[in-house]
Amino acid sequence: MRVVILAGGSGTRLSEETIVRPKPMVEIGTKPILWHIMSGYATHGFKDFAVALGYKGDYIKRYFADYAHLSSDLSIDLSAGTIERIETGDGGGLDWRVHLVDTGEDVGTGGRVKRLSHLLDERFMLTYGDGVTDLDIGALLEFHERSGRMVTLTAVRPPARFGVLEIEGDRVSVFEEKPQVSEGWINGGFMVWEPEALDYIDGDDAYVQDTLEILARKGEVSAYLHDGFWQCMDTMRDKVYLQKLWDSGDAPWKTWSQR
Repeated sequence: MRVVILAGGSGTRLSEETIVRPKPMVEIGTKPILWHIMSGYATHGFKDFAVALGYKGDYIKRYFADYAHLSSDLSIDLSAGTIERIETGDGGGLDWRVHLVDTGEDVGTGGRVKRLSHLLDERFMLTYGDGVTDLDIGALLEFHERSGRMVTLTAVRPPARFGVLEIEGDRVSVFEEKPQVSEGWINGGFMVWEPEALDYIDGDDAYVQDTLEILARKGEVSAYLHDGFWQCMDTMRDKVYLQKLWDSGDAPWKTWSQR
């Protein structure tokens, strides 16, 4: 099953990083968050990707075009100007197939999905290029199949924006940044779509949210409730928080073996 990742936005709220690269290429550890998202899917056996490019899409193309060489041992003949991969290298240990499609800069998220229609003639996954989770994607797919609806989205708890205080009397006993709050649900992405849902995307200016609202009114959207870890990377604060988790060696979304 193909996985569509929306990676074309300009990421203005993370302008400190996105002035020079697209948001999906902002690194957590030594790898772009896009790689983290794809690794999560690959862990569950989903390794065929279609990445919808837009803002600075050439950056993402170069990354994947160079990935095998940069992750392998190389033999370079400077006089002949040739480069050969040494077979002991494994190309990064990945067996993914990645379709990189330029869907334009000034196009809504729904419009980007519509522009990938030629690659989406059967059920597909869809998510955004800036969020990580410990979601069991196989369980999500099973839930979708049971629902019989056109779309299933993953509902998650919204991340807290402020530290949480625990107070004993007039003394602060704990000051902690909680990753999530306990009430309410939002669309965390990590969706499953039937191809028929593409018919409800109304042109380039449409957003995924627009289409979900139309389909919800028709009773065609299911919600898979995920109480585990989920975090998007909208701001520098989010980026620092994810980096802190990664550096701790206990990043909740890291469900794959070390590469």
